[in-house]
Amino acid sequence: MNNDKLINKIILGDALKILPQIEANSIDLVLTDPPYFLDKMDNNWNHQTVSTITDYCHVVKSLPPGMKFSKEQGKNFYEWYLRISKELYRILKPGGFFFSFSSPRLYHRMVSAVDDAGFLIRDCFIWLYTQNQPKAMSLNHFINKLDWDKKSKNELREKLDGWKTPQIKSCFEPIMMAQKECEKTFLDNMLKYNVGLLNTNVKIGEDMFPSNVVTTQMINGNIDKCFLLTKPTKEEKGEFNIHKTVKPLAICEYIIKLTTFSEETTILDPFVGSSTTAIAAKKLGRKFIGVDTNREYVEIALKRLENVEKGQVYKSKKAEMQLTLLEAKGKYIVNKKRNK
Repeated sequence: MNNDKLINKIILGDALKILPQIEANSIDLVLTDPPYFLDKMDNNWNHQTVSTITDYCHVVKSLPPGMKFSKEQGKNFYEWYLRISKELYRILKPGGFFFSFSSPRLYHRMVSAVDDAGFLIRDCFIWLYTQNQPKAMSLNHFINKLDWDKKSKNELREKLDGWKTPQIKSCFEPIMMAQKECEKTFLDNMLKYNVGLLNTNVKIGEDMFPSNVVTTQMINGNIDKCFLLTKPTKEEKGEFNIHKTVKPLAICEYIIKLTTFSEETTILDPFVGSSTTAIAAKKLGRKFIGVDTNREYVEIALKRLENVEKGQVYKSKKAEMQLTLLEAKGKYIVNKKRNK
């Protein structure tokens, strides 16, 4: 096996079929946001078909069917991600890092699968944001259908006023940080593979140590070491980009700079979507391999990368707004800076 034909390419295909084609011990970093749907994970994936699914066994992240959930789906996700993680463990260099976005309700399944595949679970990054829609529903529409008299219905509505289905407004996204075990010591591993350590020169604020908390804005003055960025704008995503869960370039750039040592680094995203990981890698002079089973997303990914080739630089919001931490009085000041 040789990676030359895969380097700096976006490949249409099933990750479980493509990953075995990648050389063992050849990837420096895996950075990905996996899908949470299982029954449609094949080459016949169709956006319109999946978006109309209402069966509780089908789950698509951030799409209407994603609101459905069953314990069986969680078990299936674990089994599937265990297979993925075993392949990722094989192809990562010793000491290589594996970052995977997740959702709060499936994070335990993801981490268990990655742990059981042999990885060391190093940490959990938390991406905080305040702009999100509450998903809890009132039961009024069910009460309206009850074969009760009007007075009894009104009394029940008053009794259950403010009581809704058990979905809290989600204001964070967990990002798993795992690592393939190093060979011998950290120094031995770094000298041989150029991976396995963290670049603490990647600062948060002024003279701060890298943090595992990233946030879209000032959340609370009591939160230490926050890394300010916003959700991607249309300018950053591209007007043509219909992907539902585009991640900010700033997060991907931050993780890449934190964990990779040189421009010879190869970064893999087995669920590349609209190619944010690949664009971040390209902007930072790294090599990439992207894989996705969705033809529509692959076409979007290729168009975004083509735009980068033409000189269009997708700007990460990190450059526009930076958080400066002031130790005096423990206050936060947001410095707004325009991209030049």
